[in-house]
Amino acid sequence: MGHFARLYIHLYLEKNCSELFGSRELLIRCKCKSMAMAERLPEGVHHYDTAEEVPFEISKYWHQRYEIFSKYDDGIWMTDDAWFGVTPEPVARQIAEDLSTAPKSKTVLIDCFAGAGGNAIAFALSGRWNQIFAIEKDPKVLACAKHNAEVYGVAKKIWWIEGDAFEALRKRLKGQAKNAVIFGSPPWGGPTYTDFEVFDLKAMQPYSMQQLHDAFTAVSKDTVLYLPRTSDLQQVAKYVKKGDKLRVTHYCMHGASKALCVFFGDFEAT
Repeated sequence: MGHFARLYIHLYLEKNCSELFGSRELLIRCKCKSMAMAERLPEGVHHYDTAEEVPFEISKYWHQRYEIFSKYDDGIWMTDDAWFGVTPEPVARQIAEDLSTAPKSKTVLIDCFAGAGGNAIAFALSGRWNQIFAIEKDPKVLACAKHNAEVYGVAKKIWWIEGDAFEALRKRLKGQAKNAVIFGSPPWGGPTYTDFEVFDLKAMQPYSMQQLHDAFTAVSKDTVLYLPRTSDLQQVAKYVKKGDKLRVTHYCMHGASKALCVFFGDFEAT
């Protein structure tokens, strides 16, 4: 590498659940109400009320549903695949707080892989951004994100774009680039990423870190990537220019890291 790269590593422990969510009243839903909700859901979109309904492969995520969306019982929509990629709400809120330390001239937030809307909702709730653009190429997942933002009362604060993030950055959002912070929570290749003690960012599918870094920083130097907690930090360090520092922040719940963010650009330490 030819130079010493320094990484800032921070750990954010979860706040008390009651502080984040307040008291939660459990809702008792009658069968007819659940059936009515199912009738109006788009094809491939679900709201699972009971464990018996949940496919086995996503059951552990469903049991964490209130950590993923505290308003789950208010009618959160998900596709089965979306469960694997959604950011838990306490983590999403802390990330939103951290991104708010970007230079004041940055007034636009672009969420390149919006998924079911967890991060976009947190960005909107922060009140920091004049404009928020959320990009998602799967129309079913995008429908979930829009609906979930309505549940949280922020749908009108987000501009929704259906399509490829890279193309949207090159074309539709080109004019917003100079004032934008880019946030990317890319696919990690499915839940099998946990099989690796050290995650190879070069082999990340369908987009490698190199591809993400090059495409996003070409649009805005203020870019944040949300990556697996076991990401190879030696690979991350290769993106540090000589004499510079790169912030890497781990986000933890229940005493364990859930994921990390790499901050490219000018973000104040928090």
